[in-house]
Amino acid sequence: MSGPAADRVRVFLVDDQQMVRGGFRMLVDSQPDLEVVGEAGDGAEALERLAVTRADVVLMDVRMPRMDGVEATRRLAAQPDAPRVLVLTTFDLDEYAFAAIRAGAAAFLLKDAGPEELLGAIRTVHAGDSVVAPSTTRRLLEQFAAVLPDPRGAAEQPADDRLAVLTEREREVLALVGRGLSNTEIAAELVVAETTVKTHVGRLLAKTGSRDRVQLVVLAYETGLARTT
Repeated sequence: MSGPAADRVRVFLVDDQQMVRGGFRMLVDSQPDLEVVGEAGDGAEALERLAVTRADVVLMDVRMPRMDGVEATRRLAAQPDAPRVLVLTTFDLDEYAFAAIRAGAAAFLLKDAGPEELLGAIRTVHAGDSVVAPSTTRRLLEQFAAVLPDPRGAAEQPADDRLAVLTEREREVLALVGRGLSNTEIAAELVVAETTVKTHVGRLLAKTGSRDRVQLVVLAYETGLARTT
């Protein structure tokens, strides 16, 4: 028998295919530390249900009727104490998935990922792990890096403004965060204490207005910092 409900990660499922949701529910509920607390067939329904359902992690499909996963993720991310969003897609290179990550999703995973990879991704996202995970998230960012808009363009001017307030060391840390390094790895790279790296990351989040570490990674790619290291 599983442990107390309070100790479990609360997972919410959003997909327009009921059979897909059923499969995810069986897998998640088979784990003693995870439980499905609700599900929805599109983004609009998800927002309605999540308004009255406490969840830690949302498994979010991107292509759905009425409201897609990108818009739902954007609206969720704007809320205080929002659940972490793990984007699921059928396509390895999906502009919708990339848009969802830019909108505030914590990670991206293919629907055909193995059970252990999916379960591991849920736990990683919930823990707010310092390394960008799962690995497909980093690959997606790398593939899109070459076609991102010029960061000097009008649409990307806010990103330039955010970088302008950073110190040289903070830019170094941001570049290493963009490469997917953990605080421990960054500390070793820069030969500083890990607590110092944590302080820099905290300042980066505050100065750039980024919601979490994944948003810092996106910023590093958009501005070219991750591509110059």
